[in-house]
Amino acid sequence: MNQSQEERFERRLALKAHIDMTAESSMESIIATQLRIGVVISIVLIAIGSVLLFMNGGSGGIPITEIASSNSPVNSASFNPATAVADLAGAQALGFIFVGLGVLIITPVIRVAMSVLFFFDHGNWLYVAITLIVLTDLLFAIFIVPSFVPRVVTGPTAPG
Repeated sequence: MNQSQEERFERRLALKAHIDMTAESSMESIIATQLRIGVVISIVLIAIGSVLLFMNGGSGGIPITEIASSNSPVNSASFNPATAVADLAGAQALGFIFVGLGVLIITPVIRVAMSVLFFFDHGNWLYVAITLIVLTDLLFAIFIVPSFVPRVVTGPTAPG
């Protein structure tokens, strides 16, 4: 290889490195923006739900004192996405709070999914595999594991 070919080769390598760094920086910017948007949407929904909860003294026929009690029927076991969205549409406080919490939970999952696409686009197969394992683990923990956890019912104990 003569000097001219070497210089062209080095320029191509430098250009490729610059393009890769720019793409990586762009992806980091997109992911950071996505995380910020998810957190802000979550905060807004939870804040609206909290204000409605206090203004109405409860939500969905459940008084605020019962919602706040240690024996509350409102907990993660009572979360149903379809009901939460319907409650949101009906301006029910708990609908806003549950959907806000759902957005907060799903935000990092979307970030991992976006990373899979980024690594795939760049042909980084090792990181595609690793990130797919992380994504699978997250989805398993969110959707499968809860079905194996026994539901503990709390409440007043019967006299013995």
